[in-house]
Amino acid sequence: MHDENLHSFTHHVTQWGYTSSLSYPDPFNAIELDVLITSPSKNVWKLPAFWRGGQRWEVRFIPEEEGLYTLETICSDTSNTSLHLLKHTLSVALQKETFTPLPKSLCISHTKRFLQDETGKAFFWLGDTWWMGLSKRLSYPKDFHQLTQDRKAKGFSVIQLVIGLFPDMNDFDERSKNEGGMAWEANYSCINPSYFDAADKRIAYLVQNNLIPCILGAWGYYFHTLGEEKMKKHWRYIIARWGVYPVVWCIAGEGAMPHYLSNNGPKDKEKQIQGWSAIGEYIKSIDPFHRLLTIHPTEIGKEQVLNPSLLDINMLQAGHNGYESVSHAVRLVYNEKNKKPLMPLIMSEVNYEGIMHDTSAEVQRLTFWSAILSGATGFSYGANGIWQVNTKTTPFGASPHGGTWGNTPWDEACDYLGAKQLGLAKKLLERFAWWLLEPHPEWLSPQQDLFDAKTPRIAGIPRQLRILYFYGPIQPWNKTKYKLENIEKDVVYEAFFWDPRTGKEYQVGSVVPNQHSQWQIPILPTFEDWVLILKSTSPSLETKHPNSSKRRLSRLIQYVMSHRN
Repeated sequence: MHDENLHSFTHHVTQWGYTSSLSYPDPFNAIELDVLITSPSKNVWKLPAFWRGGQRWEVRFIPEEEGLYTLETICSDTSNTSLHLLKHTLSVALQKETFTPLPKSLCISHTKRFLQDETGKAFFWLGDTWWMGLSKRLSYPKDFHQLTQDRKAKGFSVIQLVIGLFPDMNDFDERSKNEGGMAWEANYSCINPSYFDAADKRIAYLVQNNLIPCILGAWGYYFHTLGEEKMKKHWRYIIARWGVYPVVWCIAGEGAMPHYLSNNGPKDKEKQIQGWSAIGEYIKSIDPFHRLLTIHPTEIGKEQVLNPSLLDINMLQAGHNGYESVSHAVRLVYNEKNKKPLMPLIMSEVNYEGIMHDTSAEVQRLTFWSAILSGATGFSYGANGIWQVNTKTTPFGASPHGGTWGNTPWDEACDYLGAKQLGLAKKLLERFAWWLLEPHPEWLSPQQDLFDAKTPRIAGIPRQLRILYFYGPIQPWNKTKYKLENIEKDVVYEAFFWDPRTGKEYQVGSVVPNQHSQWQIPILPTFEDWVLILKSTSPSLETKHPNSSKRRLSRLIQYVMSHRN
């Protein structure tokens, strides 16, 4: 039996349901229900339905055009006439009233190197890490709303969170609960819809506030306890609940990392790589909205799966060892950025602020600028205290290995300076065509060790833009005198220093190179880390997103040529 008189408006999340007249003792495992939706212009979607509890299943959809949509159900129990081959309609009217639209869905640019939204606007990934943000330690609505508004105000664009099967704990740890309980019933016998009902509110609130959820299905080692079939059920349920939103799917967290206490590390790793590869293929096969797919790695995303082309985004992790991790992050980016298949590089985990040593705000700035100016096109920040959601009265506590990462409460960690300063950095980059930046170490002399954490970084766009980041101060008595090289003689640059702590600008003026096309970099405003910007006075430098008619025509020609046979 289906809901009657279905009506909606364009661009609105629309939800309806079906109730079985047959009573299944174990409904979640007994059947699967899909709904074929055909739009007035004959586009077709096959939507998985999610079990709502009892004998009821529901679906979610966002109609993009007005008119009459036809709906037809497909039930795995073909004998159940109350669920199988039901035909009805959804009437959709044009949205005329003012409403807040959802964020645009993300896709991959034609160069395969950066993200953009469906309108062609380049999307800068500045992620925040809330691995356990769906647990009840981050209460809803008070705490969740507070943290969301804080991150929105600071300029974050993505929130990374795990669905129930969290890191740093064993199966059915009490700390994984939200207001609805745990994500699964005992022995992984059945999904717990109440958990997902509570999670619904949180995911929806992020989207309503223009934050893209990057949804991790589980931490890597849970593959062994659920197995492939139950993990597919887990992911099907996630897609049915939240695929309607402009999310990014992340197959697993630290996909190839065995459990902390595993006695069969190499075998577990091999099994996880094979297993998560199968899960990734499954996600691709049933997701009607074709959301971007990635995997959070132990180090390199492409190495967590058998077939790297399965992924749309290559996530990287460089660890939490302070300056050593900065060097490692740069090395990872340089090693991966030109490997086939090409895809956007996101530094997804490195040097959480407040974790262990050498991770304070200045190291956050160093890590961010080192990654971005080396070729990464996105960066995920993390604060120790937020990722595991410590509270003043209930710190997360020990991981299975017995160690504790730290007890700083989340509402103190959210005020760490690094988060605000990376938001300022994102805002600065978005003034320019950041997606065209390429590292150019040859533009700076004397040449430095590329993989030294404190090496000055430089990237730019020839004839348009040069961005330098200096971590170590340039002092008048230093023997090293930095110079910019190969300055185009027919381009006029204006320069300014940008304070990465405050966002304040200090004008330098016109760049006048010598006869060798060199320009000596002036003394920094203070003996701290600084960003130096050289921008061409040509008006063509202003931010123009890669969605011009010429670019669209080029893509159309490429498509036609590739399909002519």
